Amino acid sequence: MSEPARRDAEVARESTAVLLVNLGTPDEPTPQAVRRYLGEFLSDPRVVEIPRIVWWPILHGVILRTRPRKSALKYASIWRPEGSPLAYWTAKQATLLEGYLGERGLRVVVRWAMRYGNPSIASVLDELQAGGAQRIVVLPAYPQYAAATTGSVFDALAAWGTRTRNLPELRVVRDFHDDTRYIAALARRIEDHWQGHARPDKLVMSFHGLPERSRQLGDPYYDECQRTAHLLAQRLSLHSGDWVATFQSRFGRAKWLQPYTEPTLIELARSGTRRVDVICPGFAADCLETLEEIAQEARAAFLGAGGNEFAYIAALNDFHPWIDALAAIAMRNLEGWPTQRAPEAISLEARRRVIERGGAA
Repeated sequence: MSEPARRDAEVARESTAVLLVNLGTPDEPTPQAVRRYLGEFLSDPRVVEIPRIVWWPILHGVILRTRPRKSALKYASIWRPEGSPLAYWTAKQATLLEGYLGERGLRVVVRWAMRYGNPSIASVLDELQAGGAQRIVVLPAYPQYAAATTGSVFDALAAWGTRTRNLPELRVVRDFHDDTRYIAALARRIEDHWQGHARPDKLVMSFHGLPERSRQLGDPYYDECQRTAHLLAQRLSLHSGDWVATFQSRFGRAKWLQPYTEPTLIELARSGTRRVDVICPGFAADCLETLEEIAQEARAAFLGAGGNEFAYIAALNDFHPWIDALAAIAMRNLEGWPTQRAPEAISLEARRRVIERGGAA
């Protein structure tokens, strides 16, 4: 074996990886698949902070008997030919991220996983370790930290670690809610939309909701969402009356973070707001909560209450400024690890891989 080949083999055995993690999705838009997914998701004590002796009869006796069929119809309305939108975009982001890192001179493997559903965090970590990964940056695609999201990723990593003897080095990205490039990517997404459309009367920034109790217990999620919203409004040079931050996806009867998205849109329409644009800054990829809950249900609510025009601005998905921001976030967390490649092998090979694997800036 030649010396360069020997070096490549050594790097392959001691590789560095990035694991991009998103929330999860059913494998199919069917009641059976949705039931499996919801069963895993709603069994997580980070997601539903109710004692199991109380929650278990409700989950298994009511929710998993009635909700899967309704949810399956919603998933079917946004399903892509390639499968789940969330899985599609997360996979594409991982492909592009590896290419972007390669163009910057880094020899890094990038894979993706879901906290709930497939591919699981544990299964992808097993694959990475079997392939020789000794250093792994885990990058949850949640800009704002919440115990129910990023905290649950920590739990999954810890659970995997309890059955793994030879643990790799692990670094976990906690949040990037005020990252300059992330905010710039959101602003550019909105500005690109406004270039082809008139500016709305109101920009609604809709974040996923959490029970109000989580904030009272010390969860920083609400404050980080507000920080993101204010930075984005500042970047867009908006006045206070031009925008509003809201929270969607309320579940159950408990009080959740307010103001709620759909009631806010109805009130805006009834008070004479004719045109709104809605963006969901907390979602790095389009999914059920953006494509169905916002682009379909919230739209119908606003127009039904007397509004004239409603536009949903797509999530960051494979948007070039976003992938560039994601690469910068990954690189900060890779610092100090041996990731550099020979300079002459970088740019052309990285670009070729991105093209071959279907990536697009």
